[in-house]
Amino acid sequence: MSHRYGAKFIDVEESCPYLPDRLAVLPFYLTDFRAEPEAFDQALSEGVRRSGIFIYHTQCPGCDACEPIRIPVQDFVPRRRHRRVLKRAEAELRVEIGEPLIDEQRVDLYNKHKVGRGLGEPGSEIDLQSLKEFIGTTCCNSIEFRYYRSDELVGVAIADVGREAMSAVYCYFDSELSDLGIGNFSVLKQIEACREWGLKYLYLGFYVAGNAHMKYKANYLPHERRFDGKWQRFE
Repeated sequence: MSHRYGAKFIDVEESCPYLPDRLAVLPFYLTDFRAEPEAFDQALSEGVRRSGIFIYHTQCPGCDACEPIRIPVQDFVPRRRHRRVLKRAEAELRVEIGEPLIDEQRVDLYNKHKVGRGLGEPGSEIDLQSLKEFIGTTCCNSIEFRYYRSDELVGVAIADVGREAMSAVYCYFDSELSDLGIGNFSVLKQIEACREWGLKYLYLGFYVAGNAHMKYKANYLPHERRFDGKWQRFE
């Protein structure tokens, strides 16, 4: 990744969170795009992701399973399953958009989602400071989609916004409400927001064919995935 995205802060090496028995190598860069939304668009187009105040990309030895994926929002056509999700969730949920917030209510919801969705074992819950470092601080223009059932906060999605694109950073929700499909509903509401705001793409992070939690991303058609340095369209 070019130095124009800031100074390299560290190369993170860890067990791959997506595929078993693999090593993930993630160069992290310290940068700030808040005054340069066009530069953030360019970074997204090269496959970067954000975590807190850093951006990163994958540089894993012998593996290229992570494929950046984006939806050209003007071309997207909801499938029958998406229309069902919208109908069911819109009857139950109220949506608000605002500045990202970090509080104990969100920490509890995040941890419930993490354990309930099998993304971590009991005892792996995080605290207020950890959630703030992960999604509460930012190096670009970030917003929060909030999903309420009556007056209860049941889902939160963090997204980053550039000049022509939005990047879905993370969505967490009450895992006991799986019948509402809040994760998919959130993607569909973000597509709606992109269209309303005149944005061209919604980035969904990485698509990993061998990871069950990521297979849903391929159901949004058409979409584009980046591999061999180029974006390829899938109808």
